[in-house]
Amino acid sequence: MSTTSPKSGPSVNSRTAGARPGRIAAFVALFVLGALTGAAGALVQAAWFPGGLLLSLAAAAGLFFVGTDLTGSRAGVGSAGAGWLVAVLFLTATRPEGDFVFGAGLGSYVFLLGGMAAAVICATIGNLLQPPRDSVRMGK
Repeated sequence: MSTTSPKSGPSVNSRTAGARPGRIAAFVALFVLGALTGAAGALVQAAWFPGGLLLSLAAAAGLFFVGTDLTGSRAGVGSAGAGWLVAVLFLTATRPEGDFVFGAGLGSYVFLLGGMAAAVICATIGNLLQPPRDSVRMGK
């Protein structure tokens, strides 16, 4: 027996709602912020080696977590992570002049792999540990 009436239909959760203009704008903004974070991190991690590397990884992880928290779904971290990855892969390509942003040092590899690991960790854990506020929690 169903608890929903045929007139009202099932309730729509904000996480399963369709694409709204504000939600699409948030994903685009997260993509752009991810690209900016990746480009800034690529420059900072090499400039101030130990501190710059930690700062750039912390900024990327913070953006990924905020993306999850802002959108309430894993698509937020996917959008920010995609922007970060596009910027980083663009900066790893060599130029016709022979110049490139990333050196062949250990810090560059830690930045690349650490940023990808931060995105995966934030997508896995994120803010999805508790049910949404408008749903009923068990045990109450």
